Amino acid sequence: MSIDRTLRSVVRTGVVPVLLLAATAASGTAAAAAGPDFQYVGQDDRVHGLSAPRGCVAAEGGGGRAVTNHGRATATLYREPHCAGAPVAVLRPGTVTPVRPYFASVRFSVTR
Repeated sequence: MSIDRTLRSVVRTGVVPVLLLAATAASGTAAAAAGPDFQYVGQDDRVHGLSAPRGCVAAEGGGGRAVTNHGRATATLYREPHCAGAPVAVLRPGTVTPVRPYFASVRFSVTR
């Protein structure tokens, strides 16, 4: 499967996070409940989703790309693998936002 050059350039310019954010907002909570709990646009320019994530998970994303946390857990994003170093961002449940600069791992902690 090959991506046309125009589409690839659109993805790299950052239009995809805006489209992903708009689609997520328009979809409502019913559609979000049916999808993954944590969704992000990866360094490979593909959308990745995790359902019921726990603990530390390898996930390479960011660079201004959108991240969506629809799960019940708080997602803490780290620049280093294995959730090491200082956090890049903390996303509470229900958060949809672009993340800069990038992240390599995410730790999920249930909040009550």
